[in-house]
Amino acid sequence: YFFSTALFCLPGFGMTTPATVGGKIFLIFYGLIGCAGTILFFNLFLERLITVIAYIMKSCHERQLRRKGVLPHNSRRGSGGSEVDSLAGWKPSVYYVMLILCVASLIISCCASAMYTPIEGWSYFDSLYFCFVAFSTIGFGDLVSSQNTKYESQGLYRFGNFVFILMGVCCIYSLFNVISIVIKQSINWILKKLDCRCCHRCQRKLFRSRRNVVMPGNVRSRRNISIETDGVNESDTDGRRLSGEMISMKDFLASNKVSLAIMQKQLSETANGYPRQMSSNSKQNGFSGGVGALAIMNNRLAETSVDR
Repeated sequence: YFFSTALFCLPGFGMTTPATVGGKIFLIFYGLIGCAGTILFFNLFLERLITVIAYIMKSCHERQLRRKGVLPHNSRRGSGGSEVDSLAGWKPSVYYVMLILCVASLIISCCASAMYTPIEGWSYFDSLYFCFVAFSTIGFGDLVSSQNTKYESQGLYRFGNFVFILMGVCCIYSLFNVISIVIKQSINWILKKLDCRCCHRCQRKLFRSRRNVVMPGNVRSRRNISIETDGVNESDTDGRRLSGEMISMKDFLASNKVSLAIMQKQLSETANGYPRQMSSNSKQNGFSGGVGALAIMNNRLAETSVDR
């Protein structure tokens, strides 16, 4: 049972492995279904956990607004007030959720270490080290719990070991996904800072060096292309293409960007079954959307990269 827990929760300590060919073949199919079901459980746990945290933080935020007098004390959701409408779309910050998950992971690790230290005979630091290696699914195998022949209250200890490993992996898994969103926002912030005047000058010099012999009379201007609209403004790239002048592949892709974007939007709406709502944050964020855990986090939490 402990081997199945270590297999499905993905630490893979290596203390017990199949020895026969039949056992290895059985493990392939057994682990395939078990690991897939466990990852599904982790995603569902993450979704429910973020939903509960968001509900609690939204209630606290609503109380703060009522204390400040922004919201009336008898206000209800769904009323026509602008403050209530803004509160309905309110989402908690990623950083507060990361702090809550850090505290929860530390509490679970400290409680598990307090159980491992007297029973396994490890030091408290080694127990904390084992908790991080096991909960983060690294699974070096240098320290493995429940490997002695006999323990005091062996059934209770193994049940507690199972609960701590399962809850620890769930919390660390959620924390890793929140940290990945923070890293994503930091990358967006760095890319925005790198988009300076020097970069524009370098792009202009590069564009001028790649211009052909035939020069159009007007200077190419930037266009803010929107996926929602089909309108395209005329540019010197279109004029050069109509005049028979050879253009680069970069200019060709830029001139057909709207058609490709509209095609991608239509494919996305067809796959989802409904027109996709695009918020202002998702338009500004180059890493918006996502699949699996990232999609859950982006839908449940506020993207705060714009506020940095």
